[in-house]
Amino acid sequence: MAILTPAAPFLTSPLQSTVFNPMLWSKKLNAKYYVDNQLTEIVNTSWEGEIKNQGDTVRIRTAPTLTISDYVIGGSLQYEVPTPVYQDMQIEKAKSFAFQCNDVQQAQADLNLLNMYMEDASKQLKISITDETYYNTFIGATPNTASTTAANTRTCAAENQGATAGVKSGILNLGTDLVPIDATTSSANLLTLILNMGAVLDEQNVPETGRWLLMSPYDRQLLMTTTLAQAYFTGDQHSIVRTGKVGMIDRFTVYVSNMLPRGGTGKGWVSGQSALASGGTMGSAINRRCVIAGTKDAISFASQVNKTEQVRNPSDFGDFIRGLNVYGRKVVKPEALAIGVVK
Repeated sequence: MAILTPAAPFLTSPLQSTVFNPMLWSKKLNAKYYVDNQLTEIVNTSWEGEIKNQGDTVRIRTAPTLTISDYVIGGSLQYEVPTPVYQDMQIEKAKSFAFQCNDVQQAQADLNLLNMYMEDASKQLKISITDETYYNTFIGATPNTASTTAANTRTCAAENQGATAGVKSGILNLGTDLVPIDATTSSANLLTLILNMGAVLDEQNVPETGRWLLMSPYDRQLLMTTTLAQAYFTGDQHSIVRTGKVGMIDRFTVYVSNMLPRGGTGKGWVSGQSALASGGTMGSAINRRCVIAGTKDAISFASQVNKTEQVRNPSDFGDFIRGLNVYGRKVVKPEALAIGVVK
């Protein structure tokens, strides 16, 4: 961008006021948020059209489980009254942005500053919302809490984490805070973990269709050093660039993210964008990362750019632009989500 030295007389008319359309920019921001984001590849957004404002409640209904009885000729049939099952998802989270588009800078620039600023606002919204959602969805709202046994559940089912995972077998090791899976010393252990996570979901009768796996770039690199993993992986460069998708392995569509929660040596878990040193003291807990598996049915997510507004700057020549994004997220099927811990 070239900024030329302003020369009087300055052009101080509100250049942006004639092109700024709040509804247009709201749709554009939301569209850009979805285009380049693996978050929307692993959650369902079925309820997004039902949100209006921060504080709304979206009621998610699930079909009840009906009773199957043995039939006896001449026997009396017992009719049950199905009761719909529902969960409430609170649209209680909100992110905002606010900036000034100066008239003089816009007049002297060879680029559309408003468009450039909005592009960056969309990118920063994606980072902030994804970072918060990953931490609180995978690790839980209570920071610095160790998960040393399956009983210390986070957001997935108790049987889908820990060293004794598996709702039926109870022998599938997905790692714990104190004894994570050693993927750095032996990358083959990471492949074993993925196969165990697939078995954990199998034991929960989770459909194979739509399964995904989310891991850090480092773990993807470790995984690719195993011969079997290289044979499994298929993908295309277009998917990698847009969503972080790197291919398929053991029925999982594999995605890579730099925003997965982490735990520093002797520290509790922190969000992917936080410094490892910010985690609370955890005693003997060691450096660790998480690997997440699930299906889109596991997590419901709803996001909406609720307001974009333009206000004339009363003390300078330019416009204030501000936006509000409201969203909510909820693990609605914990049995369809599995958490692995690696080091």
